Amino acid sequence: MNAVLDVKTPGARTEIRVQQADFDLSLEVARLREGDGRVGAVVSFVGTVRDLNEGSAVSEMELEHYPGMTEKALEDIVAQARARWTLFGITVLHRVGPLTPLDQIVLVACASAHRGEAFAACEFIMDYLKTDAPFWKKEQTPQGARWVDARASDDSAKTRWAIEGSGR
Repeated sequence: MNAVLDVKTPGARTEIRVQQADFDLSLEVARLREGDGRVGAVVSFVGTVRDLNEGSAVSEMELEHYPGMTEKALEDIVAQARARWTLFGITVLHRVGPLTPLDQIVLVACASAHRGEAFAACEFIMDYLKTDAPFWKKEQTPQGARWVDARASDDSAKTRWAIEGSGR
């Protein structure tokens, strides 16, 4: 269940992984900037499992995906970010399977010459990932299992990128 896309193009590195295993943030950031003296900024976001959602305790969350379709959606999101900002590297790592509170779920890391582009690209990728990547979440609560619905706030976060334009 571990899918890896590691595309090395002139001047840019992209790594997209969907996996069950946990990840090491320090190692992933080191890999992203390894040997690239152009990198002046790396911005990363790590999402974790909360123990409370919509007023109910959460003991476990299971993430499901459709292999192939999920990776393609992530590739498309990364391509959109690359079209907007000058980035030297992008890592998108998303876990699937059963997870418990405090477990890491997702990593988005962007490397660029300056912090502004890295921050914007990281936020853009995360906003699009929440709405456009085909992941399904099921939580275990004291009331039983429930599927997590999409949030209007995620759609609003994505919509603002159309208003803001390219960010360049």
